[in-house]
Amino acid sequence: MRIVLFGQAAFGKDVFQALRDAGEEVVAASTPRQGARPDPLFEAASEAGLPVIETPSLRQDGPFQEYLALKPDLLVFAFVTDIVRKRVLDAATHGAIQYHPSLLPLHRGRTAMNWPIIMGKQRTGLTIFWVDEGIDTGPVILQREVDIGPEDTVGSLYFNQLYPAGVEALVEGVRLVREGTAPRIEQDHDSATYEAPCGPEHSRIDWMHHGQIVFNLIRGCDPQPGASALLKEGIVRLFDASFRPGAPGEAPGTVMAVVDSKIEVAAIGGTVTIGRIQPDGGKKVPASELVQAGDVLGRIQ
Repeated sequence: MRIVLFGQAAFGKDVFQALRDAGEEVVAASTPRQGARPDPLFEAASEAGLPVIETPSLRQDGPFQEYLALKPDLLVFAFVTDIVRKRVLDAATHGAIQYHPSLLPLHRGRTAMNWPIIMGKQRTGLTIFWVDEGIDTGPVILQREVDIGPEDTVGSLYFNQLYPAGVEALVEGVRLVREGTAPRIEQDHDSATYEAPCGPEHSRIDWMHHGQIVFNLIRGCDPQPGASALLKEGIVRLFDASFRPGAPGEAPGTVMAVVDSKIEVAAIGGTVTIGRIQPDGGKKVPASELVQAGDVLGRIQ
């Protein structure tokens, strides 16, 4: 079964290597346009002597004809951010399968890992599904559930669980397709949720919410886009948080203490500890470098 792998970054490279280690026939890769730093999947496929086609160029007849000459049976989507047109999908005899970091039909969209954490959920997972023309709407092949730890961030959830499990699940999905046993389980579209991409407009901290909600927002925006607050009329983003229930005795948003380069901030129902802060346009630094006891973190209007 001739496979063309669409993807990028370390995840795309690791899926490429895992498929080859499993004995699958990867005949080419498709990646975004190359910038100053070569993409890891681009490098891995090139070093293996395989053709690499930039995904946006498939809109042009020349690269598309090169793609058709590969005679693809299956397309495997591992971290695809470019729009892949229908004619590309239709050229593969077995269609295309894709990895998505949620339990579809829940959390369709680009930031499926942020929202379960922001919402305070304790479980999420991943889905391998058949690609159709909708946004994460195709029939399901397989799913895997994972726990969201009480202090998990998007970064820890992805790299510790959804990344390695996703690589394994894509290899499993390819095997099922090759063997002709891959199911097509229709999603319950009535139960579907779709959240907008989690951006700066969603990450503004409201200190009048309960401290647990504030904490969930911070870890659900860590590392991107970074939960934001006002500090001395400037915008800062907060990272490496923890939450301790209790009665802080100060107004919400007030910095109560600086301990071991971290700051302790009063919140409703407890204390939020912040390990690092990033000023707007700057780098992340230990929170104690920018904040001192008595400072107030405010709400961005």
